[in-house]
Amino acid sequence: MNLNDYIIDHSDFDWPQLLEFWGWLLPDKFTVWTMNRIGDLFIITNDGAVHMLDVGAGSLKEIAQNKDELCNKMNEPQFAADKLMMPLVNSLVASGLVLSKGECYSYKFLPIFGGAYEIDNFVIKTVAYHFAAFGPMHEKIKDQPDGSRITFKVVN
Repeated sequence: MNLNDYIIDHSDFDWPQLLEFWGWLLPDKFTVWTMNRIGDLFIITNDGAVHMLDVGAGSLKEIAQNKDELCNKMNEPQFAADKLMMPLVNSLVASGLVLSKGECYSYKFLPIFGGAYEIDNFVIKTVAYHFAAFGPMHEKIKDQPDGSRITFKVVN
């Protein structure tokens, strides 16, 4: 397993701009550490803890107390497969969906709206689109109970 096959080089991304639609969920201060190919972020907070911004779920959860602990956890095959979405990424690549610079695999339908973690529910989009499209959706529904009826108006 080569972890580079499951993460995106984000070294030249403008994170403050890309994450402007996620300010409602993210802490005031953090550092982006890495990003999986499904567009989920691993960030480091000021206390050194590692959190995962799961774009599909619209959640931010602590997954390790520090980078060393996360690296140790990534040596556990199931943990790495889950957090990096390895089986899904392998299937997407095998289906011919190959990312270019600045792109990630993005949802046609978010999992919270019934979208599946399957090949047919993914398209290639720019990282900018991925964060701009889904941050506002999650923010609008964050306080709604499960099963609520949601209506969105698409505005260009």
